[in-house]
Amino acid sequence: MGKITVIDNCGGIAGLKVIEPTVYGDERGYFVETYNYNDFAAAGIDVTFVQDNQSASKKGVLRGLHFQIDYPQDKLVRVIKGEVFDVAVDLREGSPTFGKWFGEILSEDNKKQLFIPKNFAHGFVVLSDYAEFCYKVTDFYHPNDEGGLLWKDPDIGIKWPFPSGMKEEDLTLSDKDKVWGGIREYKEKKGIR
Repeated sequence: MGKITVIDNCGGIAGLKVIEPTVYGDERGYFVETYNYNDFAAAGIDVTFVQDNQSASKKGVLRGLHFQIDYPQDKLVRVIKGEVFDVAVDLREGSPTFGKWFGEILSEDNKKQLFIPKNFAHGFVVLSDYAEFCYKVTDFYHPNDEGGLLWKDPDIGIKWPFPSGMKEEDLTLSDKDKVWGGIREYKEKKGIR
């Protein structure tokens, strides 16, 4: 039990992985093992998760793009209700794919998960009427350690799908998520050329 299929180098970005767990179903419903240390370690995800988080959001909520400044976290994210478009942006200094993004539909139906290594920005938009989003992280929450990138930074160029019947102006964002700087500002602050 507990076998997983792993898609490596998502969008050509090393370290990002889409995980498709085996789902065992019958007339009663289904069973899925969402995390097994041995299976994940065998797939190259040998990390220690220390905290689980869950959020709920309505259609058109966009959260992100967030990252941790001094206490970076690996994340394993999945959706248990509804559907989101989930995005990771490579912020690893020296990475050949620095500033590149990858997006994946995560839903209660496809049961896919996305493993996001440390030093990536992360965000998602809710495509269904409602979504519950779960994620495991490898470091504890540290107040005042959150950074962000503007979700619609043209230099990153994420092709966000909008929920059915919605336009950009219909999206719901936090005040912070509306005003983060772009990747150029990020590079200037970090002294990256």
